[in-house]
Amino acid sequence: MGFEVIFKGKNLIRLLAGLGVAMKISLISVAISIAAGLLLGMLMSMKKPVIGALMRVYLEIVRIKPQMVLLFIVFFGFTKMTGSNISAEASSIIVFSFWGTAEMADLVRGCFISIPVIQYESSKALGLSRLQTYVYVIIPQIVRRLIPLSINLITRMIKTTSLIMMIGIVEVLKVGQQIIEANRKSAPNAAFGVFAAIFLLYFLACWPISCFSKYLEKKWAN
Repeated sequence: MGFEVIFKGKNLIRLLAGLGVAMKISLISVAISIAAGLLLGMLMSMKKPVIGALMRVYLEIVRIKPQMVLLFIVFFGFTKMTGSNISAEASSIIVFSFWGTAEMADLVRGCFISIPVIQYESSKALGLSRLQTYVYVIIPQIVRRLIPLSINLITRMIKTTSLIMMIGIVEVLKVGQQIIEANRKSAPNAAFGVFAAIFLLYFLACWPISCFSKYLEKKWAN
């Protein structure tokens, strides 16, 4: 079945190192996306016509353009056009942050919209200022609704990092291909074992995060 190739030499360590590269890129991108997405989401919820129009264009670009195309544009196109020397990892972080920020901003906007107007009115009637209303009433509810959704974004971003092999980054899929090529003659069925191992590694990376998201949803639903 090709599983013996996984434990040959340092192949398992190489696969784990490749997964570490993907995790590093995805987690840095998620951190940037959450910070920038919170800010843009709050701006979108203000219902300013100019900001709303710009954000709609931004969201449509992200939704229409595949991440792979964006990776090629940044890594190959932008570097040649400007003469800059952007590394493959930096290009990946830029693209995934660009995508993740749009996703997070839309989630934040949706959370703000979901808060009933009566809560703003009740807070005003109780004598709370606008700042106090947001700090003590609105933001705690936004956080409870947003955390499970943002955790789901993390798992999606981890899985999507498999695309970065297309711009030369040696992540887990690239390592898997190298192992298969190196053992093509001695282990013709290596592809099945290697990709099964990669599937398991991605599962082990994403499953605890997904379970944590479901736990929070159930806990805060009560």
